[in-house]
Amino acid sequence: MKEVQNEKLKQQLLQETAYTDNFSIEIISGTRLFHVLAGDCIVKEGHPPLYLFYLARGRAKLYATQANGRVSLIDFFGAPCFIGEIELVDQHHEPRAVQAIEECWCLALPVKQYRPLLLKDVTFLRNLCVALSQKNYRNIVSLTQNQSFPLINRLAAFILLTQHCDIYHEKHTPAAEYMGVSYRHLLYVIAQFTAQGLLLKQKNGYLITNKKALTALALEMDPDNHFTDLLH
Repeated sequence: MKEVQNEKLKQQLLQETAYTDNFSIEIISGTRLFHVLAGDCIVKEGHPPLYLFYLARGRAKLYATQANGRVSLIDFFGAPCFIGEIELVDQHHEPRAVQAIEECWCLALPVKQYRPLLLKDVTFLRNLCVALSQKNYRNIVSLTQNQSFPLINRLAAFILLTQHCDIYHEKHTPAAEYMGVSYRHLLYVIAQFTAQGLLLKQKNGYLITNKKALTALALEMDPDNHFTDLLH
């Protein structure tokens, strides 16, 4: 992750995301711009973030390392959204890792300087409550889908959410745990997708060879999602 001095792009992202609508205090002068490459961390696990990030472009995933060393996927983020807001409100919260799935651009406020101001900003706190409730609702929907739909639909959606440049390369164990299935069941459905020409196995993962078919499967489960945006 690298801070970028590009006022024109910063202003463009401010307008695209309606960033300032989240606050009633003046924050533009203190807002910084960060560029994050795919695979880089926005927040490192166990390290309290120095910034309150606002994901302006891109997709990211949240994960945690368990006491036994296994990595568990928790959630996925798409722009625009806050990252590090829990740590801002609760300084004792154990930070989880947030990793960029694809190239990301983040607007960011230094926590040390802005925490006292933000925790008194009624507009920010109201918007934060709405954002957290939406994340919680999304997690409830995801849990319900895991219980209600076959793996073929859930895996199609998971592949679309985690792919980068049409390559799916998530590790099988955390992927299986996230979807609540066995490792063997996951491999069986991946093999089905490969045999049907939806995926092509490569050294660095699986090339998506029929994104339209995967999207159709994902939309059977989640018709209100914007998977079709990934077709462009």
